[in-house]
Amino acid sequence: MTQETPKPEQQQQPAATQQAEIILVETHAHAAYSNFARVTSTAEEVIIDFCLNPNPFATGRQEIQVSQRLIMNFYTAKRLFSALGMTLQRHEQTFGPIELDIRRRAQAGGQK
Repeated sequence: MTQETPKPEQQQQPAATQQAEIILVETHAHAAYSNFARVTSTAEEVIIDFCLNPNPFATGRQEIQVSQRLIMNFYTAKRLFSALGMTLQRHEQTFGPIELDIRRRAQAGGQK
């Protein structure tokens, strides 16, 4: 009995066409709440600073501390942009529009 060598069409798909399986290990993840974010960029990277503003409705000069800074390339930033957009779209389809104007939110809250 002889063994046949599989022909190229019988072999598994090349690694480039197989989908990667990503498993997140969250044991050392740091979670933080942010109600303020600032996005800046360089020619090569996008920088997102996350802050907690304890008095978001105050007027005048405020100093708030950056608690987290994410630095990513533009490819990762675009994937993040897409993922956030899809997440917001699903949320609004389920719960209704997210109103960014605080005055309109306050009026809608008082009319319930």
